[in-house]
Amino acid sequence: MRRLLQIVFFFEVGFVLALVPWSAYWDRNYFADTLPWLGAIITNDFVRGGVTGLGLVNLAVGAMELISVFVARRDEEPVLSIRQSSAEE
Repeated sequence: MRRLLQIVFFFEVGFVLALVPWSAYWDRNYFADTLPWLGAIITNDFVRGGVTGLGLVNLAVGAMELISVFVARRDEEPVLSIRQSSAEE
């Protein structure tokens, strides 16, 4: 359960970091309005791209964790032995 919550967290943070820098919410930032020099840095396309890159890294980590959960789940299934299959018949 804890691992699935981690995966959800990675996906949520990834989507937020990938999409928010290109939205109007990013431009209407309290700190950018208060500190003009910070506003110039935050609205720079290179900074937006860097934040989006971090979001894509989070999405990739979430996808890899999700794949590893499915692979581990598949490996945990018991293999039928001859003794088990003859007892079921």
